[in-house]
Parts: sequence; C-alpha cells; structure tokens
Amino acid sequence: MPLSGTMLAVSAFAELTSALDLGTGSAKQSLSRQMQLGNGTAAGKADRVFSDRRTLAASGTEDLDLAGVLLDAFGSAITFARVKGLIIAAAAGNSNNVVVGAASGSPWAALLNSTGTLTLRPGAFMAVGTGQADATGYAVTATTADLLKIANSGAGTSVTYDIHIIGAST
Repeated sequence: MPLSGTMLAVSAFAELTSALDLGTGSAKQSLSRQMQLGNGTAAGKADRVFSDRRTLAASGTEDLDLAGVLLDAFGSAITFARVKGLIIAAAAGNSNNVVVGAASGSPWAALLNSTGTLTLRPGAFMAVGTGQADATGYAVTATTADLLKIANSGAGTSVTYDIHIIGAST
C-alpha cells in the first residue's frame, strides 16, 4: 500500500519592535523547515504512518510499541524500522501534562535517550523531522528499543493527546 503526500512542516515568525527617536525600528525573525517524503524506505522516503487521538486515565501510562503492535488506519499492524517524523500534541483542555519518553523496558532511545523525557503542558506540541537526505532517521530496534512511553503527569483527571508518526519499514 503506497504512502503519498507525506509532508512535515514547522514554521516560527516573530517581529521585535522598539520605539526610536524618529520612528519605530523592527527586526523580523523567522525559521521554517519542511520535509517532503516520497513512497519507499530510502533517504527522503517513508512507507508507514500511524495517527491517533488517545486518552490516558489519571496517573496512567502506555508504551506504544513501534515495531509490530500499532495499527494503521486500515487495521494492519505497523512495524517501523526508522521514524522520520513525529508530532505529539497535548489537548488544550487537559489539566495535567503529557510526558513523552523513558519507557522502563526496551525504550525507544533514538530520540530522547533511554531516560530522557519531554513534558507537554496543556495545548503544547512537539514536532521532530529528519532531513530529506537522511536515510537512517531515528532507528527502531524490535524487542530491544521500540517502546515510546506516554504518561499522564498527575492524578485526578485524564489527558488526551494526538500523535502522528511517519517512518519506514526497513
């Protein structure tokens, strides 16, 4: 099943202004990156995608198995050998944070190392993409380095988050 129209884009823009004696000075600053992937498994290509909205109970955690357990939109099991793009967004209505990373066993350490975490406050998001020329991406090793842990940071309420993973099977 070919994958098409795969793109990850991130853009930031800011304008700093200051009143001057005879006018207003401004400095426009921006940074944009985008990655367009074709169908396949080599550099600049991807053939797997997982996308879902998920909810964790109060103080709950889950380990997303990137090698053979997640299901695509058609119900087929997905095995990522490499992740080329990842977006995780915490719902704005959450009361608690969404914590990403540091699975206790077989952690997917290519992005955050084995013990690193990233905290997404309510409404926050993270996006990571590889370069178009990068054939390796963020490696996934089945059974030993394939679990992406997602956790609810506190008790009392559930958290909801959206996740989108783009990658290659080999």
